Amino acid sequence: MDDGARMARGYVRIVAGAGFAVALLAVCYQVLWRYRCQNWGATPDEVALSLPGDELMPDADVVTTRVIAVRAPPEVVWPWIVQMGSGRAGAYTYDWLENLFGLDMHSADVILPQFQDVAAGQEFPLASGCGVMRVEGVDPERAYVLRFPEARLVWIFALRPEGNVTRLVSRNRIRTPVRSAAGRLGYALIMEPGSLIRERKMLLGIRERAERLASDRQQVSWPRAVS
Repeated sequence: MDDGARMARGYVRIVAGAGFAVALLAVCYQVLWRYRCQNWGATPDEVALSLPGDELMPDADVVTTRVIAVRAPPEVVWPWIVQMGSGRAGAYTYDWLENLFGLDMHSADVILPQFQDVAAGQEFPLASGCGVMRVEGVDPERAYVLRFPEARLVWIFALRPEGNVTRLVSRNRIRTPVRSAAGRLGYALIMEPGSLIRERKMLLGIRERAERLASDRQQVSWPRAVS
């Protein structure tokens, strides 16, 4: 066998091995990890819960429901949510990463009064060329619904008092830009774990800020919350 044939066979083996590895990863993610990735911190009842804003995209390709328990009442959690946004109070995630895309995110550690009055129909511009964040619903201290038209995304926050904690629910309803089954799976493998990393950081950031504020105000002695 000449060198060219051996190189060709070696190339075929490499491609076949890479294809097998990708297929195995896809199967493992789908079977073992995807539910947990999509529903970090959520109980089965919370995953099935109907929330205001679900009706805005009933045919979503992907739905994630991620939840964290906060040792603070809803009125202390709420201000941190409604002030979020580009050029506003940031997103309490990884600012350096957000700003690589020009999103002008600078996570605030205090409540900013100028961003507290929100109403349905308001639009907050994102970075240049990234469209807007539109407020679709406001139920103070209960639910906050956003839509990102260009991103095909509806984002719902719900605050649910439960005993001595507030269960903060973050639900994303997403219509993916790809239509084939293989394309959707590839999209899921890349986007869903990435969104969990960012969203988990955001939820932890909101909890840290709200619990600190509740402690500073000495409203009540809340027991330790477990996500």
